[in-house]
Amino acid sequence: MSKIALVTGASSGIGWATAKALSAVGYKLIICGRRSERLGALEQELSTDSYSMVFDVRDREEVENQFANLPDEWKNMEVLINNAGNAHGLSSIQEGSVDDWDAMIDINVKGLLYVTKSVIPGMIDRGSGHVINIGSIAGKEVYPNGNVYCASKHAVDAINNGMRLDLNGTGVKVSQVCPGLVETEFSMVRFKGDQERSKGVYQGYEALKAEDIADIIQFIVTRPAHVNLSDVIVFPSEQASSTIVNKQL
Repeated sequence: MSKIALVTGASSGIGWATAKALSAVGYKLIICGRRSERLGALEQELSTDSYSMVFDVRDREEVENQFANLPDEWKNMEVLINNAGNAHGLSSIQEGSVDDWDAMIDINVKGLLYVTKSVIPGMIDRGSGHVINIGSIAGKEVYPNGNVYCASKHAVDAINNGMRLDLNGTGVKVSQVCPGLVETEFSMVRFKGDQERSKGVYQGYEALKAEDIADIIQFIVTRPAHVNLSDVIVFPSEQASSTIVNKQL
């Protein structure tokens, strides 16, 4: 019988690639996102059964409602990939937008908690499960003008560690993947659709691709039951830290 994996933020980027990677090794997929048409397109690319959930992770009531009404045949989730996240703006703390701050904290931190709270009780009851939180190098070090985004990803790092401690002995494993620069829609969102500025982030070197992160996630969830890769940092070869990238311009 196929295991079930749930991926948030599956309508693009790392979430999309991860759903495909897990489907390739036999997982049935619950794919979550805000864009129903994109989820529908993803379903066409999956080789296993899938179920779409359209909601915004920051809407606590809607998250609870979606999981309360999940069909019985989709309730026994073995894997949860907390991938939904965002960066809004790149400004100094004194010039930052409160709306941007709210969006990052609500999605990156509270959204992750709302979904996790809906899923882990079932995992604990079954004595088996695996939660993988998608963090960031921004959760390990702070860079100029990254203030609140870095704070939100530091919170994910802390939640990941706390979750692993709290769930020890329950049969539920907890892992985190912290990417450096990955070429996705990330910068387009951060720079409010500024294509030129977004493109510049990934010029002069070969950035990671969403599929690179998906491969790592696939590897983590296919380890033996007694093995847990608790925290993985992954950079493109030309990146040494948040602020040090060897660009050949």
